[in-house]
Amino acid sequence: MEFTGRRRRLSRQMGNSKSRSGQGLCSRFLPEEQAEVDGLFDALSLEKLSSSTSPRSFSLQALKSHVGEALPPEMVTRLFEGMRRADPTGKATGPSTRVSQEQFTLSMSHLLKGSSEEKSLVILAMASATDGPAEAREVLRFTEDLVGSVVHVLHYRQELRGWTQKQASGSPPRVQALAAQLFSELKLQDGEKLPGPQRLDCGCDRAMVEAWLFRAPHVATFLSVVIHQGFRLLRSSLDLATLLPERQVDRGREFASLLDVLSVAYINSHLPRDLRHRWRLLFATALHGHSFAQLCGRITQRGPCVVLLEDQDGHVFGGFASCSWEVKPQFQGKTCAFLFSICPAMAVYTCTGYNDHYMYLNHGQQTIPNGLGMGGQHNYFGLWVDVDFGKGHSKAKPTCTTYSSPQLSAQEDFRFEKMEVWAVGDPSVTQPAKSSKSILDVDPAAQILLEASGRSRHSEGLRAVPEDD
Repeated sequence: MEFTGRRRRLSRQMGNSKSRSGQGLCSRFLPEEQAEVDGLFDALSLEKLSSSTSPRSFSLQALKSHVGEALPPEMVTRLFEGMRRADPTGKATGPSTRVSQEQFTLSMSHLLKGSSEEKSLVILAMASATDGPAEAREVLRFTEDLVGSVVHVLHYRQELRGWTQKQASGSPPRVQALAAQLFSELKLQDGEKLPGPQRLDCGCDRAMVEAWLFRAPHVATFLSVVIHQGFRLLRSSLDLATLLPERQVDRGREFASLLDVLSVAYINSHLPRDLRHRWRLLFATALHGHSFAQLCGRITQRGPCVVLLEDQDGHVFGGFASCSWEVKPQFQGKTCAFLFSICPAMAVYTCTGYNDHYMYLNHGQQTIPNGLGMGGQHNYFGLWVDVDFGKGHSKAKPTCTTYSSPQLSAQEDFRFEKMEVWAVGDPSVTQPAKSSKSILDVDPAAQILLEASGRSRHSEGLRAVPEDD
């Protein structure tokens, strides 16, 4: 009796949320959208029931059959549970094993068009098999299934926009890393983080989940992707370019990037909105060699860009440069710059306002550092790539003054083999014409420094290689 009572309370909440908003059941959808929602329900409810007078509805098996391999079975079951436990009338008569048209429409309205409160009610039903607050561990498992389902469905529908899935089987580390980052935004009602080792045992009520959706907007976005792409429903209203940018690499110059779908989507969501639709490769050690001269020659005056590298211990991290790089002895950049980590954990570190040391690129100087840096100060950068290419540091005790980032690399002073730089957004209209000259031709001082580090031959060999469009 207690179980049934709690189920009815949750169902009444899911049903009454529409009456609190003062809107009808179907009013969230435009007429043409409602017609598409009704058409999907018709397709799902084709199976015959024993009684011809029974209201039309569909079963979990019908939903799985319709979705096929587009979504993992676990996510299909979660979506079905969210729909099955909806109560449009607020007069629950007990649990059902099927989904009615009213339940289906209400659930789709909540997940695709609803408020954070309405979404939170469906998410609780998807996360936990029981009514009332869900355990934090159940919310974490839901988040892992959701993140994994996004990768799965985009791969299945061939909507990766040039990016790769990275690992293809099991529970990939990047799935776990992004899920952990999103889950970390789940906090107690007073805004405090879930406490200590027992945090997974904490109960998460509707108010906590609603606040979580504000702090972690990826959750609602990922649910939309799963429904739009998994159910093939209202796909015209989903602009994938805002989630996953188009990947552009010169023809015939493909390589194994450090980035995958999830890491790109995560970093991209923190960029200024007008820069999110396209990423163009400017530099990669796999293609252009281990050369600071090549790096400078390919990234200067090319607009905002994302810099990332992998250290010798497998940590992947980098930064967003908010404007074109310029070789000069002063700091540069704007407040929207940030540092980030991809592996072993995903996180973004934005400006603190303490100083304006956002970006730094210099060479040929005797008294100040020569290299590429972001955050901190001379000889103590949040991220530093030395002119002696392949060496760098990430110093933060306890955090970087500019970005409040911790040490990003495994070791404070590190070595690296892989580095990439991606221009974001459209090419700047003020971007100078491309030149086949290397920075070695422009600045002889750079060649002297490279000769001193024993790397001149490698750069010399790449000087005459023109860039392809």
